[in-house]
Amino acid sequence: MTDAVPSPPAPQVPPSWRERLDLIASPPPLAPGQLAVGAIGVLAVVVAGWFLLREPAGPPPEDSMARADRRPAVTATTAPATLVVHAAGAVLQPGVYRVEPGSRVTDVIAAAGGASPDADVNRLNLAAPVGDGTRVYVPRFGEALPASTASDPVAPAGPLDLNTATLEQLDELPGVGPATAKAILAERGRRGRFRSVDDLLDVRGIGPAKLDALRDLVTV
Repeated sequence: MTDAVPSPPAPQVPPSWRERLDLIASPPPLAPGQLAVGAIGVLAVVVAGWFLLREPAGPPPEDSMARADRRPAVTATTAPATLVVHAAGAVLQPGVYRVEPGSRVTDVIAAAGGASPDADVNRLNLAAPVGDGTRVYVPRFGEALPASTASDPVAPAGPLDLNTATLEQLDELPGVGPATAKAILAERGRRGRFRSVDDLLDVRGIGPAKLDALRDLVTV
């Protein structure tokens, strides 16, 4: 007796297009495990999108204010770009000139072409600073220095001799009024003469700061 030979399985027929449409319209129910996996996937997509789309957080208000406070303050300056000065007296080309800030009397004389041959420049304080609107007068040999005028904010024409100065000349010094000028004359009379500019510290109304302002304008 011979064994029966099993017949080969029948070939599977692919579903027709109508069966496919019915499957799409009415999908088979998912198992509980499949539903949980799908829900977790949807939640992960939502969380990732929220992190990607949210706006970057700015610094705390206190930190922003602190950074603003650390910014350097901007200050305006009103210093003139050039100084307008008047060179007069024994210079080759008297007139009004423009010089750089920080210039000295010698720079003003140079701007006017230099001193003339009869100029007595030794009577000037060539290192005295000049300001905007200053008039620098260079005297000639044997010529008396002119008194400073209201147009001279700074009078660097030459240091004033404390031992020969008059009340009016002392009164014209910057920061020296009539009362201080009288006190200088009184101290000079008590001493007989000043031997140093530093002796002005013994004058009532003159302290170290005022002495520093007068040091280049007076001599003994």
